[in-house]
Amino acid sequence: MITAQEFVALLGADFYSGVPDSQLKALSEYLLDRYGTDPTHHIIAANEGNCAALAAGYHLATGRVPVVYLQNSGEGNIINPVLSLLRIYEIPAIFIVGWRGEPGVHDEPQHRYQGEATLPLLTEIGITPFVIGPDTEAADFRNVVAGLSEKTARNESAAIVVKKGALTYDRKHDFSNGFPLTREEILTHIVKHSGDDIIVSTTGKTSRELFEIRERAGQPHGTDFLTVGSMGHCSSIALGMALQKPERRIWCLDGDGALLMHMGALAVIGAAKPRNLIHVVINNQAHESVGGMPTVMPSVDLPAVARDCGYAYTASARSAEDLERALALAVKGNQLTLLEAKSAIYSRSDLGRPTVTPLENKQRLMAHIRRAP
Repeated sequence: MITAQEFVALLGADFYSGVPDSQLKALSEYLLDRYGTDPTHHIIAANEGNCAALAAGYHLATGRVPVVYLQNSGEGNIINPVLSLLRIYEIPAIFIVGWRGEPGVHDEPQHRYQGEATLPLLTEIGITPFVIGPDTEAADFRNVVAGLSEKTARNESAAIVVKKGALTYDRKHDFSNGFPLTREEILTHIVKHSGDDIIVSTTGKTSRELFEIRERAGQPHGTDFLTVGSMGHCSSIALGMALQKPERRIWCLDGDGALLMHMGALAVIGAAKPRNLIHVVINNQAHESVGGMPTVMPSVDLPAVARDCGYAYTASARSAEDLERALALAVKGNQLTLLEAKSAIYSRSDLGRPTVTPLENKQRLMAHIRRAP
């Protein structure tokens, strides 16, 4: 095990850009203590491809080697900029990759195939992986850094693949934002208004809480599609359903971090103008599911962005009263809607996980749609 302080000191870099990951929480916590969100040294970006391009710009301006951190689920987002930017221009970068779904280690279903592909995929796109784990000490990591330096000296990229428990940091941030409603309370209000409508919920704690709300109420789960992976894409899934089932109301329950990851989907949805889609963005201004690190949403007027993209009705709610009013208008309106629901950074410590598999979830939803008139 190596401390985040030792890790950063031995790397010797002074620019980091990344998308937070629970496996790399110690690193994220330390970077926030050391740099905060000073964009000249540390940027929590929208998606991993965004990070790789930022890294390229940093290298072009300084000649130094940047660092990009990500969960292995984000490897797909770096493929294009790695192959068509970094390698073409011989721009070196160091990637720090949290290894979820490591073979032989129990993890959530969405990480299974990504975990198996992590090392082969990095190698295939020309990034040499170096693996560290709980048994890696500072002396061992010096050898890893030497290997990284050999690669970057030849203008090649390399990756540090981080197993669970490899990094540690003795300080934890208490992330908060002052919003009064919890995400679970927001979801409870939505379920009250959605009735038998179809719900597509984003990855992370949103889907977990929605599942438990249904369980507590004794309600069936057949109306819900719980998007356990593919962060940032639940709004596109919802759009695909809304266009094919115009007689059914479709709810998309999104998060601010997920929305930012593929924000161009807002423009595509706005251009399609499905009248039966209600897009709710639960905005806690944080990547809560992986530790609570901040997003850039405090600087974004989301309803204004949605209006400019073509959404017919937009609203923002902070209180229960505002939320109830906005939900009632959304249901009554029969028009493309975006509702921003501002949420506290909070979840129950005993929050469980869905007891159905992703395949069972899909089958139940499709059976429900087939039965519907």
